[in-house]
Amino acid sequence: MSISFLTLTVCESLWWFGIENKVNLMSTSSSFYRNTGILLIVEGLLMFLPVAILGAAINWPVSLGDPANVMLPRLVDNSLAVTIGYSIYLIYSVLFFPVALLTSQIVTGKQVNRIWFYLGTGLGIASTIGRTLGIIRWLVAMPALAKVYVDPATSDATKEAIAVVYKALNDYGGSIGEVLGVSLFTALWLITVAIAIRQARILPNWIGWFALVAASLLLVQLVELFGVDLGAYISVSVSMLQIWFLATGIVIWRRARTLTQRQMVAVEASSLQ
Repeated sequence: MSISFLTLTVCESLWWFGIENKVNLMSTSSSFYRNTGILLIVEGLLMFLPVAILGAAINWPVSLGDPANVMLPRLVDNSLAVTIGYSIYLIYSVLFFPVALLTSQIVTGKQVNRIWFYLGTGLGIASTIGRTLGIIRWLVAMPALAKVYVDPATSDATKEAIAVVYKALNDYGGSIGEVLGVSLFTALWLITVAIAIRQARILPNWIGWFALVAASLLLVQLVELFGVDLGAYISVSVSMLQIWFLATGIVIWRRARTLTQRQMVAVEASSLQ
C-alpha cells in the first residue's frame, strides 16, 4: 500500500510539474492573456443563462429551500427547463477550474512565491468538485424523486418518506455545492488571487480589492452551516463574483493588446539592428 501511495504521489508531482511548466511557458504571451481574458468574460456571462432559465421555471435560487411538496411537482412540470438550466450551470462550474488555473498563473507571474499558484489551483479544483456534486442532485436524484412523488399510485406514506429523503439530500448537496463549492473554496481562491495581485502588481490593485469584497460576500454564506437560512442571499454574492469575472477578464484582455504592441515594437527594433 505504501508503494502504491508513493507511486501515486510521484505521478501527481510529475503531472503538476508538467502543467506548471506548460503554463509558465505561455504566461507571458499575448495570446495567453487574450484567451484567459475571454474565458473569464465567458464565465462571467454564462452564469446569467441558468439564472434566467431556472428563475423563470422554478423560481431559482429562492426555491432552493422549498419543501418537497412544493418543489418536486414543480420539477416535473418544468423538467426540460430544469435539465437545460442545470446542465448549463454544470458547464459553468466545470469551467471554473481552468479559470482558476489560468488566472492564478497570470496574477502570480514569476515574481511571486509559487505557493499562491499551488493554493489557487488546489482551491479551484476543490471548488469545481463541490459545485458539480451539488448540481448533480438536480439532474439525477431530484427528478427521480419527483416522478415517484407525483405518481397517483404513490401512497401518502411513501410521499412522506420521499420528502424526508429530499430534505436530507438537499441539505447535504446544498452544503457541499453552495456552501463549500460556491462560497468557501471560491472565497479562499479569491483571497489568494488578491494577495498575489498585491505582491506581483501585474494587474491593477483595485482588481485585488474587488476580489476581497467578493470573497467577503461569499464567506457570509458559511453561516448556513450553523442552521441560518439566508434565502436568496447567494444570488447577491454570486452576482458580485460574476461582475469580478467580467471586470478582470476585460482588464486581462486589454493587457493582451498591450503585450502584442510591445512584441511588435520588439520585433521592429530587432529588424533594424
